[in-house]
Parts: sequence; structure tokens; C-alpha cells
Amino acid sequence: MTSQQAQLWQNIQDFQLDGPEVDFTFSERLARENGWTKVYTERVIIEYKKFIFLCCISSDGVTPSDPVDQAWHLHLTYTQSYWTGLCRDVLGQEIHHNPTRGGRAEAGKFNGYYTRTQQLYTQFFDIAPPDDIWQNNITRFTDINFQRVNMARYWLLRKPGNGSQVAILLMLIIVVGLFIQASETAIAIGIMVAVIVIVVIAVYQNESGGSSNGGCSDNGCSGDDNVHHGGHSGHDGHGGDSGCSSGCSGCSASGCSGCGSH
Repeated sequence: MTSQQAQLWQNIQDFQLDGPEVDFTFSERLARENGWTKVYTERVIIEYKKFIFLCCISSDGVTPSDPVDQAWHLHLTYTQSYWTGLCRDVLGQEIHHNPTRGGRAEAGKFNGYYTRTQQLYTQFFDIAPPDDIWQNNITRFTDINFQRVNMARYWLLRKPGNGSQVAILLMLIIVVGLFIQASETAIAIGIMVAVIVIVVIAVYQNESGGSSNGGCSDNGCSGDDNVHHGGHSGHDGHGGDSGCSSGCSGCSASGCSGCGSH
């Protein structure tokens, strides 16, 4: 980093997202809305700040991981904190959050932006981005089917991702059902219920080993010196594409525009 970039990064680190004398803080809200632990949430906030730094210093598009994007989404709702406290007072420029136009061309372009973002991350912070927050490109752009769910009204059960595991589980349930129907003893029923529980736990543990909590959001950012120019391709006087989109082939409504600077 140059001395100017180092000072900018220090200023971003010093910026506080949790306001004083607030009963329900930004980090607490972010943790609750995403089902994250306090420790993981604090790590995501650090990564969000790193992403904002990369928005400011990159001449090309950059795009966030899904957890980072969730922090960004929430911060945008704190309008005074985001636009005045962060953009005006700390960054000296506006970082805008814009949707992709969708389509295969946008998907390919922004897949490249996501790769470039991780390269910049390693270059400026001398460490690879943590893979439990910065998903690989495939996961980032395919694990995208998210919906808002009222946890007070619904129970959530993770789907096994392996088809053979699902088939085995269904067969086991059928066999156990027949066994219970043919048996009159409470002990036999208890044993079979225990077997079902053990198998279900094993299936989900095995499936979750290769999964990630990534996703593809509908948002992004564009950077400009106090001027909103969106996440469009470069015009005269602009440095290349000022946006990046986290879209995937065939998911035209998904993605996020990124940010660039002059």
C-alpha cells in the first residue's frame, strides 16, 4: 500500500458500525438476520471493511462474497451511517449499490471481477481471503436460492444434497415403519427410532462437509467521487467498467454490480 492507501485503510478500520448507546446494534442485527454467531459476524464486518477499501482503490470492478454483501445490504439501510459517516466523511466518495442487468455476458464479466477481487485482496492484505467468508466462484454464483423466512412461524430442516443419501434415508424410513407396524414392543420401537435419528444425523453431517453458506445477491456497488454513475461500462472520463456483477449463467435476475474509482 502507498501511504495514502494505508491511511485510508486505517480510517476504514476505525469506522464504527455499532453506534454508542444502542440497545440493538448493527452487528447484533446482522447476526440475527443471517443466523450467524457473534464471532463469525465480527469477522464478516472486518471483511466488509476490506471490500469497501478495495472498492476505493480498484480501477476495475470488484464484487463481494455473499456474507460480505449481506453486511453491505444492512449497512445501506443505516443511511446516515453509510452515506454521511462512511462515504462522505471517511472515503470522500460515494460507493453505490446497483443490480446487474443479468444475462450470460454479465455473468462472465462479473465472475472475472470476483476472481480479480480476491487477487487484489491477497495483494493488499498479504493473505488469502478466508474461504468460509469468501466462497469459491462456483459456490458464489450458483448457491443463490434465498428467501426471507419468519423463524417464528417455520421450522427449517436442511435438505440432503446427495441423491443416493436421500434414497437410502427414504428406504430406511419405510423399513422402520413396517417393522414398527409388525412389532408390539416399546423397546423395538425405541431402538428403531434411535437408528433413524443416527442415520439422519450422519446423512446431514456428510452432506454439510462440502457445502458453503454462499450465494449470489441482487446488489453491488459503483464508486465515484461524490457522483452517482452506477455500475455501468466505462464512458469517456471513467476508468473502464465501474461495476461488477455476481451473476451466473442462466440466472438473469441475480448478481451484484461492483465498484471502481478514477
